[in-house]
Amino acid sequence: MKRSLSKNPNMLRTMVGTGLTLIILLSYAVYSNTVDSEYYSYTTTNEHNVMDISAEVEGEASWYYTTYSAITWVNFTVENAAPGSTLTVESEGTNWSHSPSLGLQEQSYICNEPNSDYSKYLETCDYSRTHSIVLENGTGTLRGRVSLDLPIKGKGYLESDSALNAEKEANELVQSAKRTITWKIKIEEDSQIASSDGILVHSEFSSHELLELEKFKLNPVEETVYSFSALVGCFFLVLVIPLMIFFSARYRENRNEEMRAAVEET
Repeated sequence: MKRSLSKNPNMLRTMVGTGLTLIILLSYAVYSNTVDSEYYSYTTTNEHNVMDISAEVEGEASWYYTTYSAITWVNFTVENAAPGSTLTVESEGTNWSHSPSLGLQEQSYICNEPNSDYSKYLETCDYSRTHSIVLENGTGTLRGRVSLDLPIKGKGYLESDSALNAEKEANELVQSAKRTITWKIKIEEDSQIASSDGILVHSEFSSHELLELEKFKLNPVEETVYSFSALVGCFFLVLVIPLMIFFSARYRENRNEEMRAAVEET
């Protein structure tokens, strides 16, 4: 390697030229893909609604409410129930996901793959029509996910070949999540439905409607600068060793020539 570089400096110029050419080509590729993206972002309403629940039987802790929206979240909060009683929520119309860790900070769980089993590695959501929790102190909240495809915070992304198709796909995504669901809520003590006296139940859900869709864009100048810097750094690491070898070989060759000339003069 040393001999090749010292005897043929054109090799070094070829390596540097090739590196600079690749840097320019790759930077342009990043720039063009940033400007002409096939990804689109869509925004939904993400509206929080309160369920105006109705009693199934007067005096009993059992209620129902029917929704017709595209729903991502549901929350059922109970207060002033008997300690140790059980809150059960059943949905007639679809399965939904629940985990005790839903809505809690710094908890590891997975809910968006109901057909996969990751229970050996982390907590997973139970995907069924009915979910229950024990009200240890007579108070508790049961949280659940309904649509796993809609964006929780109202901002989602999809890939499409045109804006028209992207809008159609986003609209179909929201429309397919709209279902008629009757939520049945009950509180049980010793396997019997409890009395509703003094019990407070607050139920809410998050619904979505498509608002707008736009092409996903990044700052092309900023992304080009980042990519160019990364490529320059990579090629610098690739070229710095051959350059060191080249200059070391040239220095040694010049030094040997000087020593040889000094010996001949004496």
